[in-house]
Amino acid sequence: MASLRVFVCLLGLVVLCHSDCFFEELVIKDLRSPPQGCVDKDGKQHGFGSEWVRDCMACSCSMEGLSCCSKIPDADTVDIPANCELVVNKEACSAKVVLKSDTTKECSPV
Repeated sequence: MASLRVFVCLLGLVVLCHSDCFFEELVIKDLRSPPQGCVDKDGKQHGFGSEWVRDCMACSCSMEGLSCCSKIPDADTVDIPANCELVVNKEACSAKVVLKSDTTKECSPV
C-alpha cells in the first residue's frame, strides 16, 4: 500500500513537470513611465510578485515578466500505461490516470 502512495505522488510530480508553460518578457516602452506589473491575456494588470489561477493556468508576475503554466497536463506529455487513460476535470483543474476498464480506479504501478 505504501508503494502505491509513493507511485501516486511521483505521478503527480511527473504531471506537474510536463505541464505546458509560457513566459512573456516584460517590455518597457517608456523609461519615464515603467510598467507597474504584468498584463494578462484579458488585459488585466497584476502587480509584481502576484500569483493567480485563471482557466487552469497558474500565473505569476515578476519584474522579468509574466510566467504561466497549465495545471492540467497534456496527454501527449505523460507516460500512460496501455490499459489506462488520462481523465481531466477542467472545473477542478486536475487530472488523474485511471483504468480504462474502470475509471473509478486509479492505475497501479507496472
